[in-house]
Amino acid sequence: MIARIAYTLILGKPLIFYIGIITFFSFCFTALFGYLNFKGKRIIPFQWHPRMAIISILLALIHGLFGLAIYLNF
Repeated sequence: MIARIAYTLILGKPLIFYIGIITFFSFCFTALFGYLNFKGKRIIPFQWHPRMAIISILLALIHGLFGLAIYLNF
């Protein structure tokens, strides 16, 4: 059942593909927020760094669950 959700096509690509891309960019933005604050460029408040980290981890867990569901057929 979860594998069917992971294979749901959106614009010709499976959902797991899009979740993976969103997860990658989420991790990149999280690192960028931390780096900019570390360098003293307060473009985005530091409070967004932990929030983005939580969002990134949740997206990665969903992406991993989809991948395991496809591999283990559940």
